[in-house]
Amino acid sequence: MLSLREQVPLAPLTTLSVGGRARFFVEADTPDDVREAFAYSSAHGLPLFVLGGGSNLVVADAGWPGLVLHLKISGISQRAEGSRVIFEVGAGESWDSFVGATVAAECAGLECLSGIPGTVGGTPVQNVGAYGQEVADTIVVVTAFDRVSGEIRIFSNADCGFAYRTSIFNTSDRDRFIVVQVAYALERGASPKIEYADLKRFFADKPSPSLQAVRDAVRQIRQGKGMLLVEGDPDVRSAGSFFKNPIVGTQRFVELDAEMQSRGLQLPNYPADDGQRKLSAAWLVEKAGFHKGYVHGNVGISSKHTLAIVNRGAARASEIVSFMNVIRETVFSRFAIDLHPEPVFLGFEQTPVRAMR
Repeated sequence: MLSLREQVPLAPLTTLSVGGRARFFVEADTPDDVREAFAYSSAHGLPLFVLGGGSNLVVADAGWPGLVLHLKISGISQRAEGSRVIFEVGAGESWDSFVGATVAAECAGLECLSGIPGTVGGTPVQNVGAYGQEVADTIVVVTAFDRVSGEIRIFSNADCGFAYRTSIFNTSDRDRFIVVQVAYALERGASPKIEYADLKRFFADKPSPSLQAVRDAVRQIRQGKGMLLVEGDPDVRSAGSFFKNPIVGTQRFVELDAEMQSRGLQLPNYPADDGQRKLSAAWLVEKAGFHKGYVHGNVGISSKHTLAIVNRGAARASEIVSFMNVIRETVFSRFAIDLHPEPVFLGFEQTPVRAMR
């Protein structure tokens, strides 16, 4: 039997700590709870929002007029399958705790994703990635509730349509599926992945680090950038990296690179799919004048990471969105590059992400 609550504050359930209340709120401990909550919202004409760890979410000041379903499905199991170990994990499990468990089991594949806040269920939706790894590299099955059919469906890796920070769950089938379990295939005894520049520098004089050493290093690096949830650190009142690294075609990159060189600037870039180039959103934000520690009223930029918009203690969601648009418009005016935000925006009457022209 679902325990329905009313007028529940949502700000404390997000890392950004802004936003109003949910009209109705319920916790789901099992897939059947998810089904029951969906049936209730449908029967009462209530819009339904699924809340995980709240680490990638901006809640409107007016709150949410429908039902918030807080996923709390737990459980981690593992089994050997050939040379791999399959971990089946409930969507409500803490992501970082799960990664720690895989490292303790000496299984490689997720170690570079240590320290990322949030829950397991959110990782396939956004194809979470960092420091040279992304979950699309290891996910084998996603189990999700289908709001259209009312049934549980099973998705293979190929079915998920993974791309840079996207999947079918946040693009073509956005808001249709509720992830209840994810299965990952990891390699026991394999070496950790050390391809990202920060990790290469960290282990420059420490050959062949263990999985645990890499996990510890990633968490240390993230903490240095204000991207690790540490009690009392004001820089963690954020939604993590607020903007995606933009990807441009070859011709656009050549033009932009030449323009930057004419200004005496070196444009950081990295290879992307189909011969495209990935640009550094942090570099663009900095060169547009928004440095670490930048203050804009009740909001600002983290003192440790240029891409993190922070709540300086008394911010409203409207101030977060306003500052986001100031940054986007400034970057666009200087570089003709549109920065796309990463967080989910909940409860806004219309999308707060304006089109750049």
